[in-house]
Amino acid sequence: MVMGDEIKIRYHNGFDKIKYSDNSKENLAIINRTTTVTTTTSVYQTSTVNILDDSCKIINNNNNNKTSATITSSYRKDNNNTNIKHYHQNNNNMPDVDDANMQWFHGKITREEAESLLTPREDGLFLVRESTNFPGDYALCVCYNGRVEHYRVIYNDNRFTIDEEEFFDTLIELVEHYCLDADGLCTRLRDPVVNNNNNNNNNSSNNNNSNNNNNQASSLLLDPKAFEAAGWVIRMNDLKLGEILGKGEFGDVLLGSLHGQKVAVKKLKDSNSKAAQDFLTEASLMTSLRHKNLVQLLGVVFDGPSICFVTEYMAKGSLVDYLRSRGRLHVTRKDQIAFAADTCAGMAYLESKQVIHRDLAARNVLISEEGVAKVCDFGLARDQTLGLDGGKFPIKWTAPEALRFAKFSNKSDMWSFGILLWEIYSFGRVPYPRIPLADVVKHVEKGYRMEAPEGCPNEIYDIMRQAWHFDPDCRPTFSIISQKLDQLRALTT
Repeated sequence: MVMGDEIKIRYHNGFDKIKYSDNSKENLAIINRTTTVTTTTSVYQTSTVNILDDSCKIINNNNNNKTSATITSSYRKDNNNTNIKHYHQNNNNMPDVDDANMQWFHGKITREEAESLLTPREDGLFLVRESTNFPGDYALCVCYNGRVEHYRVIYNDNRFTIDEEEFFDTLIELVEHYCLDADGLCTRLRDPVVNNNNNNNNNSSNNNNSNNNNNQASSLLLDPKAFEAAGWVIRMNDLKLGEILGKGEFGDVLLGSLHGQKVAVKKLKDSNSKAAQDFLTEASLMTSLRHKNLVQLLGVVFDGPSICFVTEYMAKGSLVDYLRSRGRLHVTRKDQIAFAADTCAGMAYLESKQVIHRDLAARNVLISEEGVAKVCDFGLARDQTLGLDGGKFPIKWTAPEALRFAKFSNKSDMWSFGILLWEIYSFGRVPYPRIPLADVVKHVEKGYRMEAPEGCPNEIYDIMRQAWHFDPDCRPTFSIISQKLDQLRALTT
């Protein structure tokens, strides 16, 4: 295919982050959650297995004459037809690996919610959802004879299967296969129930309630061939690995060299895990997002011992470390307003694309050799249903509605941006310095807001206070704040 074409695949969601700098205990709160998982041994002589609220069918398929589905990818021509010979020469013209063709995917909904959507009960009407009892697996819900059958879709070793005989690299391939042939299901798949939340036609002002552009479609396996077809694959023998820059739960970040150019290489420990799906999910989102204040993806490595994710190298590390290590003696007011304006510009771009960051903080902003601030980890949206009852949250940076009700939006990102501004003007101090982590939410909900850091300009503190309005609808947009910061930047000497 010609470079400049865009391969269309659907995926957006979360990925546990690997960072240049470690998160301190002050930054993150671990909230205990107990999950009960019931495991069963599949007996193929029985056709139905009841699993809590997922009555998922495991089918016995003795038909050896299976029909293989052929994926027909949807391509569109890029407006810029510049011929790109190497991925590192002009990355802004690279094709996207983004979302399409999965309107039948409804994310994390219950069995009952799926059945309410499957009306009228016409044979072959279907949708796909996440399994509520087997995290990482899915459920194919199909109407037949006035009833809804729920088939468990097992994800194992980077492949999908229903009968553990026929395996597929992606959910798209699985669905297209059963659209061609029932192949052991109660009926052939005919008409999908479209998830309208997957459409990106909402205005950013509606993000408060939707959060669907990069939340609803959760981690699905991306076919590496999609990256190769779109020109995003880097060969391992073109990459030289150097020292470790940082460590994370799922892998390390290393300094690398790609054709003589310094790069950062995010290396996954286990390429056959759900984290690998999430790893590719982040990469797929990054292929469609290009801005001078976002850390740029250069490509993905598949032919090494583990999957590697190659981005531009940010020589001066994370913003929080930069502020703490240099302090008031070396970080000037001009530096501070530049970091604030750069970060806001990157977030305004994400806002315009209806992408929600969910973990904006100084630790997730990197500084280039030239001193430009760029937002990173912007493809890492977590499970939208996660709240105070479970999971890992950056409590001190997260908006009240996101903590209490999992309502993430560009306006919850704006709250976090207010905290980030406080970090910049306090030279990297941990927010809410005199309040125990366990008490932060209580104090914030009662109306407490941090005082201005020493020496912070009134105009900047006004922006912080606007960002910390309890009502998300009353918070400003990144676009508006970006204009204000650009004006302040021009006046700062």
